[in-house]
Amino acid sequence: MSRGNVREALLAAAVKLFSSNGYNAVSLRAIAKAADANVGSLTYHFGSKAGLVREIYKRHTEPMNNRRLELLGEARRIQDVDERLMAVLRAYVLPAFSTSSDHDGGGAEFTRMRAVFSAEGNDDARAIIAGAFDTTSRAFLEAIAECVPGADKEGLVWRSQFLLGALYYALANPERVTRLSDGEVDGYDRDRAVNQIVAASFASFRDLANTDRLERSKIAV
Repeated sequence: MSRGNVREALLAAAVKLFSSNGYNAVSLRAIAKAADANVGSLTYHFGSKAGLVREIYKRHTEPMNNRRLELLGEARRIQDVDERLMAVLRAYVLPAFSTSSDHDGGGAEFTRMRAVFSAEGNDDARAIIAGAFDTTSRAFLEAIAECVPGADKEGLVWRSQFLLGALYYALANPERVTRLSDGEVDGYDRDRAVNQIVAASFASFRDLANTDRLERSKIAV
């Protein structure tokens, strides 16, 4: 196997193992064995387990974040705040689906890996996740806040977390939608999934503006 093929095999094996077992439980030796390579190849290409994870995130997230920011720029030029909010949310959700079959092991596998890492709380993984997403996430929070003036930061941050959770689960387990609907809804229909997540998130964020108006009216009374 050429060096390039070994590198790709190591990346694919790592995503598969991490998505099933998490960061802490997977050793470099296990990844090398799954890729039919030696541990020395892993350290040669990536230096460490953290270096390997950083490369996985870079491959998956850079194209997605670039597309998100491109669409966000277009969305922020919309004058009507409700239309703009819908466009901002779509700018966040759509690239996660449109790139979800690319690169190492597919988007669903990478999404499961992200979810497992987030729950695990390993310091290395946490730092890599923050480095991959925080800048883009803050840009979207700012854009959403502009669409719901008066909304408190606590509500904005929590509901952005709920949006991320919906996105995780829709990508990682679409079969559940199909099963629970007795086959009437296709959980693998990406266009419908995007539309449903955007619609639910729009209602959630828009409600923050309504809540703020309600609180102001109580104070006035």
